[in-house]
Amino acid sequence: MKLKNVWSKLLITAFTLALISGFGNTVGAEEVKVGALNDVTGATSDVGKDYALGISDAIHYVNDQGGVNGKKIKLYQFDYGYRIPEALTKYKLFKRLGTVAVLGWGTGDTEALSPTITKDEMPYVSASYSAHLTDPKKTPYNLFAATDYSTNARAAITAWFDKKWPQHADYGKRKPRFVCSYHFAHPYCSAPIKAIKDQAELLGFEVGPDQNVTLTAIDTKSQVLAMKDFKADLVWHGNTTMSVSATVRDAFALGLGADHIVNNWGFDENLPRLAGKAAEGVIGATVAEFFGNEVKNMDVVVEYAKKYNPGVPLEKRLVRSIQAWANVLALWEAMNRADKAGDLTGPGILKKGFETFNGYDIGLSVPPLTYTATDHRIAGQVPIYEIKNSKFELLELVDLKGRWPEKWANEWLGW
Repeated sequence: MKLKNVWSKLLITAFTLALISGFGNTVGAEEVKVGALNDVTGATSDVGKDYALGISDAIHYVNDQGGVNGKKIKLYQFDYGYRIPEALTKYKLFKRLGTVAVLGWGTGDTEALSPTITKDEMPYVSASYSAHLTDPKKTPYNLFAATDYSTNARAAITAWFDKKWPQHADYGKRKPRFVCSYHFAHPYCSAPIKAIKDQAELLGFEVGPDQNVTLTAIDTKSQVLAMKDFKADLVWHGNTTMSVSATVRDAFALGLGADHIVNNWGFDENLPRLAGKAAEGVIGATVAEFFGNEVKNMDVVVEYAKKYNPGVPLEKRLVRSIQAWANVLALWEAMNRADKAGDLTGPGILKKGFETFNGYDIGLSVPPLTYTATDHRIAGQVPIYEIKNSKFELLELVDLKGRWPEKWANEWLGW
C-alpha cells in the first residue's frame, strides 16, 4: 500500500510539474488557447493520471512542430477530481480565457456540458467515448478519436460469441448466460448498457441481473456470488482498471468459472499486473496501441515521455497516454485545416476541420478517422484482444458495420 501511494504521488507531482513548467508562461502573441480537464485525484484517477501526462506530452510535441500553422498552443490544464460541478466551473473559466477548444475527460461531466457546448459552438474532444455523443444532430461539437463504448462492447461480446462460446461444453445445448458488472450511478459505466443488452438479445444470450460494483471497490465477493448463483458464462465489466481487477480476482478466487470482457477504461497494462493469474483469458477492446509497441508514431510518444516526464518510468506508462495523444493529434489536425481555411473558430474547427476527415491516419493503431456531418463514429471495426501470459494478443477484428450494415446505418447511431 505504501508503494502504491508513493507511485500515485509521483504521477500527481509529474502532472503538476508538467503543467507549471510547460504551460504557465505566455507562449507569444500568436497563440491558440485550449483547455483541458483531467482526473488525477478522483474516482477515475487510476486511468486518468497517465492520460493527463499524455495530454501534456502531446501538446509539447505539437508546439515543437510549430503549433497551429505557426501559432503555439497555450494549454490550460486542470485536475477536476471527477467532480461534475468542478468541471462546469472550469468550463466557464475556459470560456473567459478565450479557448477555442477543450480536451475533456469524463462521461458525466461531458454529457452534462453537452447542451452548453452546442450552444457555445465549442469543439469538445473528450476521453468520454459515450455513443450518446456520436450523433451530430444532437451533439455536434462533441468528438473523440476512438471507437465508442457501445461499438466496443458490441464487438467484444461478438468476439466472445464467435471464438469462445463454440468451445464451451454446453455449446448448442442452451443459451450462453451473461451478466454486467459496473457502477450503476456513474454515466461512464452505464453509457453502453442499452447497446450491450441489445447485442446480447441479437446473439441469443440469456441475460442475468446486473451487479452494482463501485469504481472504488476492493471487495466484490457478494456480487461475484450473485453471478455464480446465475451460473454466468460471461461477465461484462464497465468500470476502470482498479475495480475491474478486484472483481476479476474475486471471481478467480471464488471459482466463478465465467469468461470476462472489459470496457476500454478497465483494460490496460495494469490489469495483468494487478490481477495476476486471474487476468489470464480476459478479453477487452482497446482504441489505440499499448504504450511502447512498435507502430507508427510510437517513437515520438516515447521520446516525449522521456523528455517531459523523465521521473515516470516508461514501464509504468499506459495505453492511456496513447489515447490522449490520439485526441490531441486529431484536434491539432482539425485546427490546422480550419486555420488554413481562415476560420479558426468553433464552427470552423468542426466543419472545415473534423468533418473533412476521411480516413485520416494519425498512427498509434488508432483506426483512420472519418467524421461526417451526419455521423461522428470514426469506424465500424474494432480489434478485440485477449490477455495471454500477461500479454495482449489479438483475438478478432470485429467488423460491426460490415456484419450488420442496416443496423449500423439506421439503428445504432447515438446509443
